[in-house]
Amino acid sequence: MSAATSFFSRRWVRLAITIVVVALVLALPLMLPEFANQTVARIGVFAVAVLGLNVVMGYTGQVSLGQIFFVGFGAYITAYGVENDWNIVVTFLASIVLPGVVGLLIALAAARLGGLAIAMVTIALPIVGVPLAKRLSEFTGGSQGISARFTDAPEWSGLYDDQFQLYIVILVGGIVFLLTRNLVRGKYGRAFAIVKENEAVASSMGISPYRYKVLAFTVASLIGGVSGFLYMVVVQYTSPETMSFGHSIQLLAAMVIGGAGSIIGSLLGGAYYVLAPQLTNLVDPNLTAVLQGALLLLVLFLLPGGLASLPARLRKLFRKPQHAGPSGTRPTSPRGEQQRPAAEGTVLRDAAGGGTSGTDNKKEDQA
Repeated sequence: MSAATSFFSRRWVRLAITIVVVALVLALPLMLPEFANQTVARIGVFAVAVLGLNVVMGYTGQVSLGQIFFVGFGAYITAYGVENDWNIVVTFLASIVLPGVVGLLIALAAARLGGLAIAMVTIALPIVGVPLAKRLSEFTGGSQGISARFTDAPEWSGLYDDQFQLYIVILVGGIVFLLTRNLVRGKYGRAFAIVKENEAVASSMGISPYRYKVLAFTVASLIGGVSGFLYMVVVQYTSPETMSFGHSIQLLAAMVIGGAGSIIGSLLGGAYYVLAPQLTNLVDPNLTAVLQGALLLLVLFLLPGGLASLPARLRKLFRKPQHAGPSGTRPTSPRGEQQRPAAEGTVLRDAAGGGTSGTDNKKEDQA
């Protein structure tokens, strides 16, 4: 273990770093301009959405192309609750629980499937959700969508609206990330990993693949509902376009680029989802899709584990290789003798006849 690794592994060092990071995050909304606050808030919204997708795909290995449906569903529930003067706590809980119930019902039917079959089921969610949102205009506003303004900063806070909204995203999103981190690093996370690796092995160990697939899909749906609530906190408007299939593919690409099966990768994926279209538009608005596709391919070729794997890749590249010695010679013992590998020595003794040990030979010589 290196000195740097030993230093940062100390408990008080980790605690000090955590306090500094939390302080910087809390001060961030007060230091950034309005546009930057809005951009960071949108990154937080879609980082939560990518996190939900990561639970079901990155950690459990199940194909899901319908995560954006739960984001849109949560946004619609939030907008409907605000428009009908529901208590904000009730609205928040409804935006989480109802997508979770829908996700549970779908998972109970789809989790027994695998491969392309479950992919087809999840593809149907945004494909069905868009026309359904247009048809249920009494609840959704139809093709025009629905708006809900409910996150204006209170006068007593002394904050601007963008600062207040960013604080809400930081608080709610931080809790979701912390709970998910505890989930995937505990016994459920270990079970997810075994199910992802080999379902037959999981069954032989007493782990039900069906049960954990349903659990992962339901948790992803709940997190999608949270993202939908935060979407309304920041954007304050939703329409059928919110849950379109194109956005579902972009969310999947964001997870891959950020890093599948990674908490940090979910944050990076949210940043990619928000910033990549803005940056490619600056280059050439007509080539936005082409440039994003090229960026996806570039990351897949250079960093198959996503941007979250970049530090590990850099450490591997710059780590000094431990060679056997100059000109391929074997390392020497303290007395200057070349050390022979144990396996090679064993083979030579066996080939010499007898498989007798050096101790036995010495005893025979003494005799």
